[in-house]
Amino acid sequence: MTPHTHTPSPTDADTRRATLIGLCAVLCWSAMVGLMRSVTEALGPAGGGALLFTTSALLVTLARGWPRLRDFHPVYLVGGGALFVAYEACLALSIGYAHTRAQSLELGMINYLWPCLTLVLAVLCGQARASAWIWPGALLSLAGIVWVLNGDGSASITRFVANLQDNPVAYTLAFIAAGLWACYSVLTRRYGRGQNGVPVFLWGAALVLWIKYGLSAEPALHMTPGALAEVALLSLLTATGYSCWNHGVQHGNIAVMAAGSYFTPVLSVLLASLWLRTQPTLGFWQGVIMVTAGSLICWRATRR
Repeated sequence: MTPHTHTPSPTDADTRRATLIGLCAVLCWSAMVGLMRSVTEALGPAGGGALLFTTSALLVTLARGWPRLRDFHPVYLVGGGALFVAYEACLALSIGYAHTRAQSLELGMINYLWPCLTLVLAVLCGQARASAWIWPGALLSLAGIVWVLNGDGSASITRFVANLQDNPVAYTLAFIAAGLWACYSVLTRRYGRGQNGVPVFLWGAALVLWIKYGLSAEPALHMTPGALAEVALLSLLTATGYSCWNHGVQHGNIAVMAAGSYFTPVLSVLLASLWLRTQPTLGFWQGVIMVTAGSLICWRATRR
């Protein structure tokens, strides 16, 4: 008697393939902090960010086309667009304003508070239900940021505050960015109606940063071949990341993609440290693990 073997149906195979494509977005986004720092070093915080988002917007528009704005809910178009633009501007400027490459890694880690904050905000807004474990998870993520900024594997609040005071503008922008993306995610879930306004929002981010560049004292953009290559690579990763994630959300396994996305901080620090030739301390890595673990606990607390 021939043993029965299960042959995956085409639907199963398609779902797995779409999930893998969606997870490719995690790799794309993980490479962004290091490249963004490199671009802003060469072209300035505002000028580099403006050129980056202009190129990204162009690529995403060519890949996805211009959306039909009349189909959008006004709250998503205006409110979501404002949150998206503000987030991208704050993130680009915070990394650009970092005093050192090591500090840019810290700022990138603060940004990755957004998964935990998104889940907490969704619970508070009634979009999700969670067990009591969500609060220890949130506290663990916040403690991880303290650990990251201390750098020596301690939870000293005094040293944490001293590090923030070293570059208050950059750190404030990073914390604001994390909160903005959490708000954008919750608002989009309620009012997005399955629409994708990313092409419009990226053009908005580019416009805001060009205005910031025009009003700032940054020198004229020095277009070296190396800087332009980095802008092109980062823009391509941005466009590819959004496209892969959108495909995965529509056709893949959302639960697997969500779990995979929470490992972005680990991959981001690894890739950024290699690209920027910066070696994080043991305390920094401990903080990264705490942030990731806290986010996973929050995610698990909302699972049914």
